[in-house]
Amino acid sequence: MVRLINKKNIKYISWGIYKLLKLQEKMTYLKNVDYPDIEQCIYVMWHSNQFLVHGFRNKNKTSILISNSLDGDIVSYVAQNWGFKVKRGSSGRKGAISATKQLYDELINGESIAVMVDGPRGPYHEVKKGAIALSIETGIPIVPVNWYSEDKTFKEMNSWDRMKFPLGLCKIMNLYGNPIYPNGKNEEELTKEVKDSLTELEQKSPQKYKEATEAGLWRKK
Repeated sequence: MVRLINKKNIKYISWGIYKLLKLQEKMTYLKNVDYPDIEQCIYVMWHSNQFLVHGFRNKNKTSILISNSLDGDIVSYVAQNWGFKVKRGSSGRKGAISATKQLYDELINGESIAVMVDGPRGPYHEVKKGAIALSIETGIPIVPVNWYSEDKTFKEMNSWDRMKFPLGLCKIMNLYGNPIYPNGKNEEELTKEVKDSLTELEQKSPQKYKEATEAGLWRKK
């Protein structure tokens, strides 16, 4: 069976998907709630919520780690056109070391980074150590993020990560957790704190979304 996405058509597919997302952008009303008052951080999210990065205010100062795959080529094309810096890496040992080094360099240079902590292939909602190790090494805080909508146009794919995305007119909230500072914590402690925070954001999102709606957040320019 011929793979739908291949090296010959990847550029055309990437361009087409980007144009579709630009069209969707006009129908997506993405608002930030509890956005951190912080200049530099390590944003973390579940792989299912990867599109929430579109709501970041500091795109030009944020690098995103994307896998070295054909699917990653598409995501990379879109992310770069959204204004992000892109770093590529694989899930293999050598690729992971190279990717971590690239992100470390960005942090040392004063930039922020965004990491899907259970990517690129899962397991689902299992925090991997990359972002944790970088925070411990640099002392830079981790900021968990979750996105949420109650509109029927907010869809979920039938995939391992259950990726969520808008399809049509959609009001979406990016909910940010409190910055998590390493402060001498070990890898296990920090991993648990990150997972607990992401879980808490998911649980409190419906109430926060209700409060944002009542406050007229999507009516404000």
